[in-house]
Amino acid sequence: MENNEMVLVTGGAGFVGSHCVHQLLQKGYKVRTTLRSMGRKDEVIGMLKAAGITSFDNLEFIETDLTKDDNWAAAVKNCKYVLHIASPFLSQMPKDENEMIRPAVDGTIRVLKASKNAGVKRVVVCSNFGAVGYSHKDPNTVITEKEWTNPDQKGMTAYTKSKVLAERAAWDFIKNEGGNLELAVINPVFILGPSLGPDFSSSYHILELLLSGSMKAAPNINFNIIDVRDVADLHIRAMTDPGANGQRFIGMAGGTMSLPQIAGLLKKEMPDIAQKVTTRVLPDWVIRVAALFSAQAKSAASLLGISRNVSNEKARKILGWKPLANNEEAILASVGSMIKFGKLK
Repeated sequence: MENNEMVLVTGGAGFVGSHCVHQLLQKGYKVRTTLRSMGRKDEVIGMLKAAGITSFDNLEFIETDLTKDDNWAAAVKNCKYVLHIASPFLSQMPKDENEMIRPAVDGTIRVLKASKNAGVKRVVVCSNFGAVGYSHKDPNTVITEKEWTNPDQKGMTAYTKSKVLAERAAWDFIKNEGGNLELAVINPVFILGPSLGPDFSSSYHILELLLSGSMKAAPNINFNIIDVRDVADLHIRAMTDPGANGQRFIGMAGGTMSLPQIAGLLKKEMPDIAQKVTTRVLPDWVIRVAALFSAQAKSAASLLGISRNVSNEKARKILGWKPLANNEEAILASVGSMIKFGKLK
């Protein structure tokens, strides 16, 4: 397929960004991608080669930082579309939540301003389900894109707040000063699936805790899951579909899976790898008590009781999107990547 349009992908070395670059190149687009350090250029090319890309004539790299204005005008120059995937993520929750919130909000506005000034047609922002459904406890209410998480709600993590406030800021920018710039937003649930390289997504951490035996009992937390390849496909569909302008789309494969169910899947499908995986279930009250003393437990406690009755009907209907991987396939592909890149001892 030949496409003459240039697409900017922010965060091309990341879990989702690398898959977006890969799929765009497969479809024949010209791609420019941002890196915080050009030192990662060869690593990204190696990842894409391993994924089957043979020609790099249509790929460019540019060094940018979401916290600085430098190079953003050059990054969006001659681009018809922008996929804004990059988002600051700190391995440890900061004492001051603004250390995570400000770069997310300011970085999103930086990308939108530069895109508007360059005459970009549409920006697709990667938000997440945390911006949609983390305030909803009623399991009888189906959660759709009309819902918003309340960032001021007790127990919200800095990361979730950063996603809500960055997306809110994006819609406000479009409304107040966006001009002809179009915006679509993707709100994926818990992203798993194969990694193109050894720099793993933070979402792998929960699997690592299970497989290493560090998790002695699994909290009864429910997850909606989506495969990273389906997330990339969703962004590209939202980039070009006329019906996507001004819309947000929940990305989700299917129904919920609890952490104990995930543990059971690993023991059943990968018994040799899953010898240390716990079969015990941790009572909710234990997590709530632990949350008083541990940041990690506090993060887990914030997920207890959240309604996971989520609909992906809008993406299916408007974009003709159909997830190719189910929950189980996404989980097992993640573990496959952990094995491939030597993450499991």
